[in-house]
Amino acid sequence: MTKLNELSPAEGSTKNRMRVGRGPGSGKGKTGGRGVKGQKSRTGVSINGFEGGQMPLHMRMPKRGFNNPFAKEFAEVNLWRLEQAIAAGKLDAEKAIDGAALVAAGVLRREKDGVKLLGKGELKSKIEITVYSASASAKAAVEKAGGKVTTTAPVVAEAAE
Repeated sequence: MTKLNELSPAEGSTKNRMRVGRGPGSGKGKTGGRGVKGQKSRTGVSINGFEGGQMPLHMRMPKRGFNNPFAKEFAEVNLWRLEQAIAAGKLDAEKAIDGAALVAAGVLRREKDGVKLLGKGELKSKIEITVYSASASAKAAVEKAGGKVTTTAPVVAEAAE
């Protein structure tokens, strides 16, 4: 049995750090592997994307579409995943299920802006679930199993023509 004072890393697994700019004998002296002179040989340089005053490529490319800063990102969960968690005993079908319960059970990593229930797979258990929104097929499947889906998404009234 090895003693604590005799422990050492495996042969060849550790390597000493290269100390640059420490004289000609070090093999990385003088310019320290940076070439000679100029802005890039100095410290604190951030010129990525700069093209010497010419219009940079990323600004020359045409822009398309619109990136909505207010768009919501949902955590999606399918019926088969719920059934799998219930069968494994991670989710209790008797209790009301919501985003926090799904995260606690390990079905989702995080809730994001809300949970969306999707209808892929089969649901055998009778569940009562509260989600931001649910697909029509998911609602039908839960209600067919004798359960209930409550959605918290705001109802958008359609514009009258």
